[in-house]
Amino acid sequence: MLTIAPTNTHRAILPNITWHTFETILREMGNNRTTRLAYNQGTLEILTPLMPHEHNKRLIEKLIDNLAEELNLNLKSTGSVTCKRQDLAKGVEPDSSFYIQNEPIMRNKQNLDLTQDPPPDLIIEVDYTSASLDRLHIYLALGVPEIWRYDHPVMQIYQLGESVYIPCDVSPTFANLPLTTEIPRFLAKSLEVGEIAMIRSFREWVRQQMKN
Repeated sequence: MLTIAPTNTHRAILPNITWHTFETILREMGNNRTTRLAYNQGTLEILTPLMPHEHNKRLIEKLIDNLAEELNLNLKSTGSVTCKRQDLAKGVEPDSSFYIQNEPIMRNKQNLDLTQDPPPDLIIEVDYTSASLDRLHIYLALGVPEIWRYDHPVMQIYQLGESVYIPCDVSPTFANLPLTTEIPRFLAKSLEVGEIAMIRSFREWVRQQMKN
């Protein structure tokens, strides 16, 4: 039975899906698509992002690139790479993902195998509606250390603790900067001054924070 969320959410839920079927759907859909999949012990969610979702996701990615450059951090952008483990019957495609602490390990890797490789160090989720599947629960099982969830106009950072995610106001990955308040502010500012001017302003803010 197919359950379709309200039309403005662009989400569909398919129950009673085997792991084999999930893997088959991934292969058949291929990599060149805008849909995102999440799988949790037999339940499959298919998400088609809306334009505001994609716009803010791209802006947050640009801000992360600038943070890494200003803080002299190497990173590997892995986008919506499929993070899955058959032994846990869990899989998810984030809006965006990055290797930072584990970038040297993953730098030359072309495929991700979470039975051997570490999960992405940072996951970005942009939610304009409540997800039907608890993606945090999936990320917790996969051992993702840090998650940023932006639900306009609020951003939350989650750090992996002892088998639980702990909400934080700062990101230890990026010099404990107060990103939960500042990233939403800069995203809003981009609607007033444009993306390029906003990014220049963001870089100046980061430099000023590092001087303090």
